[in-house]
Parts: sequence; structure tokens; C-alpha cells
Amino acid sequence: MTEFIQQLINGLSLGSIYALIALGYTMVYGVLRFINFAHGEVYMVGAYIGFSVAPLVGKVFPVSDDWESFSWSTTAGAFSVLLIAMLGCALLGILIEWFVYRPLRSRPRLTVLITAIGVSIFLQNVALLIFGAAPQFFPDIQPDRVIEGLGTLTVTVNQVIVLVVTLLLLAGLHFVVMKTRIGTAMRALSYNPVAASLMGINIGVVISFTFAIGSALAAAAGILQGIKDPSIDPLMGILPGIKAFVAAVLGGIGNIPGAAIGGFIIGILETMVVGYISPMYRDAIAFAVLILILLFKPTGLLGKAEREKV
Repeated sequence: MTEFIQQLINGLSLGSIYALIALGYTMVYGVLRFINFAHGEVYMVGAYIGFSVAPLVGKVFPVSDDWESFSWSTTAGAFSVLLIAMLGCALLGILIEWFVYRPLRSRPRLTVLITAIGVSIFLQNVALLIFGAAPQFFPDIQPDRVIEGLGTLTVTVNQVIVLVVTLLLLAGLHFVVMKTRIGTAMRALSYNPVAASLMGINIGVVISFTFAIGSALAAAAGILQGIKDPSIDPLMGILPGIKAFVAAVLGGIGNIPGAAIGGFIIGILETMVVGYISPMYRDAIAFAVLILILLFKPTGLLGKAEREKV
């Protein structure tokens, strides 16, 4: 039982990363009905923004190595890095939507899909050109330690931070989508784009806002991944991006709570496979889940079947 709880804790920490990335996939699909396969690279860019600004932020808010007492300076520095990365990737998401996807909005979905793959490769190569192919060590913006008093369980401070920050971001997203005017506009656009346009909703603004929010959440995932596992490289977004897409499909593509739940499920399944079967199959489990969900419940756990008129 102790080992099971340990794997469950590890899975929740990993699933938090997948959940934040999956939300970007499902939000964009909800309003535009296409998969933004460049989203994994936005996650990578977020990690590199944090990597670049952390030394500068550290001069203003020095990181304390004193684990015995709470440090406002360390907390403020980590929060600043997170916020800067989220703002940077929000701007990147808006620019991608403006200059790449918006001109193709009336084109066939296959054209947009191929373009998204092209954007993904472009961002990878830009990162390779700027930072090189060798993995980089993410700055220690939040010193880690094992929480004492839990017996044989090994729970680190950074695991708790990853989970808590993810839950706060999910709560914030729920508030924006359900309690604000722009959130109402997003839901209206998702239900019926034509009716939303006739009601005076600025479709372009809503779509740009959706890309900004989704990209900001991917950046947060990149920073949290850097805190949890401090090794980043220009290709780090490929597998997490694919697994997050599987999580979005598992939860029901276009369904925000479903994407979050799917992310946690994929993370837990992955750690259980590593702990009880073999680390060799940690990546295969996501694709096995994708095959099963497409065979037996293509709409996902929380998704609903949609009828299209011919």
C-alpha cells in the first residue's frame, strides 16, 4: 500500500504537467475545431523563457538555501519567473494565431493541421539555433527537499508546489471561463460560432484570448517541469505534447474539466507502469490509452457526441 501511495503521489505530480498542456489543446479545439500541434513547443519555449530570465530575477529576489524557514525572496522570485514565462508565451500564442492560423481560418482543416506541424518544427529549430542541442540545467529557483514526518513515503516540497500551483491555475481558469464576460463569449463561440458572431461577439478577440490563455498554461507547465526535473532541451515538448493530446482526447476533446482529469489519469497510469511493470513501457501506455479510447469511447470520458448536418 505504501508503494501504491508513493506511485500515486508521483503520478499526480506528473499528471499536473500533462493537465496544464492538455488544457491548451482542448481550449483551441473548442473554439476552432482543430488541433494545435505546435502547443508542445510552446511548453518548451516557456521553460526556456524561465531559464533565460531566472538569473536576472535572482539578482532582485535572491534564492535562499535555508530550508528550515520560509523565504519571501525565494517565493517572489519563483512567482516572477512563472509570471514572466506565462506572459511571454501568451504573447507567443497570440502572434502564432495572428500570423499563422488566422489567414488560414477559412481553409480546410488539413491545411491548418499541416501548418501547425510546421510551426512546431520551426520553434524547435529556433530553440536549437539559440540554445544548442545539449540539455540545459534549469536554474534552482525553488530549492527542493524531502518533507519529513511521512514515514517511508518520499514527498518533496517541489512535488507539492507543482500540484498546488496546478490546482490554483485550474481554479483560475474555471473562474475565467464560467464567471467572466470573455469566458461567456468563449463558451458561446464553442457552442455556435455563427450565432455568437450575430450576437456581436468579436470572434477574433475571443480566439486570440483563447490562444493566450492556453499558451500561458503551457508555459506554467514548462516552469513547473523545470522545477520538478531540472533538465530542459529544445525537443522536450514532443513527448509531453503528444501525451497531453492523448489526455485531452481521453477526457473529451473540447471539454476543459475532461482535459484536466485526462492529464492526471495519464500521469498516474505512466507512473504505475514504471513502478509495477517496467520503465520501458512508460511512453507506450499513452498510445495504448489513445487506441482504447478511440475504439470504445471516441468522445472521451466527459465528451458528448456531436451531430453534423450534411
